[in-house]
Amino acid sequence: MAKLNPSDTICALATPPGSSAIAVIRMSGKDTFKVAAKVFKAKKKGFNIKKEGTHTLHYGTIQSKEEIIDDVLLSVFKNPHSYTGEDAVEISCHGSAFIVQKVLALLLDSGCRMAQPGEFTLRAFLNGKLDLSQAESVGDLIAANSRASHKLAIDQMRGGFSKKIRDLCEQLMQFATLIELELDFSEEDVEFADRIALKKLLEEIRTEVKLLTDSFSAGNVLKSGIPVAIIGKPNVGKSTLLNAILNEEKAIVSEIPGTTRDAIEDTIVIDGLAFRFIDTAGLREASDKIESIGIERTYEKIRQARIILYLFDINNTDCLEVKDILEAFRRQLGEEGMQEKHFILVANKIDQLIKTPRHFKNMVEFECIFISAKRKENISMISDSLVKAVSFDPEEEGVIVSNARHHEALTGVLEAIQSIDEGFANDIPSDLIAIDIRKALYHLGEITGEVTTEELLGNIFSRFCIGK
Repeated sequence: MAKLNPSDTICALATPPGSSAIAVIRMSGKDTFKVAAKVFKAKKKGFNIKKEGTHTLHYGTIQSKEEIIDDVLLSVFKNPHSYTGEDAVEISCHGSAFIVQKVLALLLDSGCRMAQPGEFTLRAFLNGKLDLSQAESVGDLIAANSRASHKLAIDQMRGGFSKKIRDLCEQLMQFATLIELELDFSEEDVEFADRIALKKLLEEIRTEVKLLTDSFSAGNVLKSGIPVAIIGKPNVGKSTLLNAILNEEKAIVSEIPGTTRDAIEDTIVIDGLAFRFIDTAGLREASDKIESIGIERTYEKIRQARIILYLFDINNTDCLEVKDILEAFRRQLGEEGMQEKHFILVANKIDQLIKTPRHFKNMVEFECIFISAKRKENISMISDSLVKAVSFDPEEEGVIVSNARHHEALTGVLEAIQSIDEGFANDIPSDLIAIDIRKALYHLGEITGEVTTEELLGNIFSRFCIGK
């Protein structure tokens, strides 16, 4: 992000580009009302934008001298009661690309400049309307594609996570103050901070921070989609199953084994949760170098997946083979890796069964799902199993961390607390303990934006859309 002048008046299209019924153009900054008065002609007699109340709506026209560009509605927001904390207006015009460009060009000629990506939200942060974690959640809210990811973003934007961080800061600050006070009376060997109480507080903070850091694993997958790998031998119907779940022809289907040479991904929302499905190359001895690379990527996707759909042909697979497959995964992933993943066994091609196979009863005991991917039979049973496997209700969970930057900062807090503990155990002087307390406070401040750099802000807000 280029260096920005916060005293500029900025404008941008806030709705998606292209033809639509309505388009909204935002303007914010100290000269907002001056610019608006130049281009907006109200139908109301004696209209004076500076005398109108905040959060009011006015009908009129946008004009360039005597040329009428469009009939519009003008929304007025006076500082500090606006999204950015500055004087701001929103122009609701007809969604013609030509009209939008004419209005923007007129605003630029009248004293505005085009906003940079995320600059409206950046100003909201700089003017104290949002802290940094809330500002980041605005981008997450725009990108939310499921009930779970929406709840994560809306809770954070409304300050749930920020309140938790502020509470931790306040608790730690109380004792940091007492430790610092001891330094002023170091020659008198006075301890203002109760060491037992401080250790108890640090343990409470450690527990809270650990809960937050541990929640990142769940929060990250809920935000980006729970990864589900569809694996199995070649030609058992993996691509057909992916197409059936997505209800579209996403993957190439062929009777020729080894057709899928690389992983194919797409996302679908089931019962408010986003699942990111990955169709992989069939597991077998590769017949060429390209297929070999695809199979190696399959194993990589297996390691990344939270849920694994193991698909097999019910007509030529018995229980012993399924057990051998699961044991092979156990050897490759290890016991801990297996515990982190949920396996769902799916028996395909029931439409080709002439008679009930001998191993059918054992398959039922394995809690297999019996489907015909080709005929899309029992696909809903897979969806039900996926939701059940997640065992997560976003309505009942507490504060969850879904941002990698926040997770990194919280990890730094845990490391600082560990250093404080070691300092107490080794009777380290108060001035050195104070350094570690300040480190913990520094990392907490990184989350809310009390500690920032221009490079950090540029990196965060450059990922936003122009009008936000």
